[in-house]
Amino acid sequence: MPAWDDKLAISELLQNWAVWRDAGNWERFQTVWHDDAWMMATWFQGPATEFIRVSREGWNKSVSILHFLGGSSIDIRAHRAIAQTKMTISQRASVHGCPCDVVCTGRFYDFLEKRNGRWAIVIRQPIYEKDRIDPLSPADIPEIDREMLQAFPEGYRHLAYI
Repeated sequence: MPAWDDKLAISELLQNWAVWRDAGNWERFQTVWHDDAWMMATWFQGPATEFIRVSREGWNKSVSILHFLGGSSIDIRAHRAIAQTKMTISQRASVHGCPCDVVCTGRFYDFLEKRNGRWAIVIRQPIYEKDRIDPLSPADIPEIDREMLQAFPEGYRHLAYI
């Protein structure tokens, strides 16, 4: 398989991660990971199998999180690859009774391997670059504890707050 076919397969896999995760298609979502894969988000660090479980639990409780992907850069060396993909995470939640959307922009940094002819993620490390919180109604202003907000890492501060 030429490198272009590998890049195409990896690109499709990265797109499927977002589509299947946000659609709650957990069986298909599992296929983008190798069995020993690891997720390294700010809110979760651990095996991909556990990440899938807690994501599913949130889904079942109507936690609203969406992922939007931008361009990707994929570097392949033999059976390993590294991909960086621009992304935006959007989450809707109540902030002290005020309905809000939080938007976080950054990159997914993925380490992938081709095993038995199949590309899949071994490690996913999101890099959070900036975020913001917006009330759904411009007439509402959420009451935010500034000290608590400042305690969270910049780039992920508002997502961590909610």
